[in-house]
Amino acid sequence: MTTPTIYRKRFIPNDITALKDDIILVQEENLIITKWMTLRPRKDIARGISAYYIDKGYKISKIYDKDNQIVYWYCDIIQTKIDSNKNTVLFEDLLVDIILYKDGSTKILDLDELSQALEQRLIRREEAVYALRTLDSLLKIIYSGNFYTLQDPINKSEALFSIKN
Repeated sequence: MTTPTIYRKRFIPNDITALKDDIILVQEENLIITKWMTLRPRKDIARGISAYYIDKGYKISKIYDKDNQIVYWYCDIIQTKIDSNKNTVLFEDLLVDIILYKDGSTKILDLDELSQALEQRLIRREEAVYALRTLDSLLKIIYSGNFYTLQDPINKSEALFSIKN
């Protein structure tokens, strides 16, 4: 299996970005794990490790600051489009996100953007329904205390590849 080119599509703002500097650590049928640096310099975060759960519809990221301290876990609701002929993977960000802080608190973000995208017909009704159902399934995992099952592949990859930055 050759390494695909990974793209991220956002609806708000509308853009597609090649994640050419992301390094693929794990590539399986329904899981891709990457390590990355922020695309633009930021004061709050510097890098991360992300697991794209292709069949589940979410990307789970362990986010670090410039001092290599964990800031939080960030969860994106995504849908994936694979083009085998072009050897590309397009991850579409369906706007809704969840942050899990070190203190155990959880914050849901960007439901307003999902509403706006639906109203402006930037996404289809089916995509919005998919995003909400996927959000619900991820929240059930978090609230049941099983989020560690999504964190484990990231932590194992981090240990395996001795990632410091």
